[in-house]
Amino acid sequence: MILLKKYKIVPVVTAFAVTMFFGCESKFKEVQKINFTEFVPSGDADNVNLKYTDSGLIKVVLLSPKMLDYSSIDFPFTEFPKGIDVTLYDDKAKTTRVTSNYAVSYKLTGIIDLQGKVKIVSQNGQTLETEQLYYDQKNEWFFTEKKFKFTDLKGSSNGQGIDFSKDFKIINSQRIMGEFDSAE
Repeated sequence: MILLKKYKIVPVVTAFAVTMFFGCESKFKEVQKINFTEFVPSGDADNVNLKYTDSGLIKVVLLSPKMLDYSSIDFPFTEFPKGIDVTLYDDKAKTTRVTSNYAVSYKLTGIIDLQGKVKIVSQNGQTLETEQLYYDQKNEWFFTEKKFKFTDLKGSSNGQGIDFSKDFKIINSQRIMGEFDSAE
């Protein structure tokens, strides 16, 4: 009769397996990091007070409690996570004030995305309120497909979808309801 001698290899195999598991885990995390790009702002500012001038005249004043600049990525943008308060000046120093809870300005397209309690008030008493609004800086044009409320001296209206010039001289609305005084 042949007796097989049983070896106690279970602890050795267990130790080897645990070592391999932890060794591979750390290498796996390193491999994951190779394809990971850290998304951090290249600039971070608190209590921003920016003034844009052209030919010695103030054109825009931007106030924000927080600004994050992502100018070092492929599609650069500036984020205002705590909102903005912007005053736009025309050539005759008439103002239009824009406020929102959040904003993103895309550098390549010149589009600003305003979100959360967006409100625009012109010096002439015209007011527009919505939850999201885009501003095309190059064409000085606002637009949205969201619901809005527009008020001026003639009355108020509600609708969905509107676009207009920054001075409210040209307004195109889509679905609109409201009452207006036609007397001039």
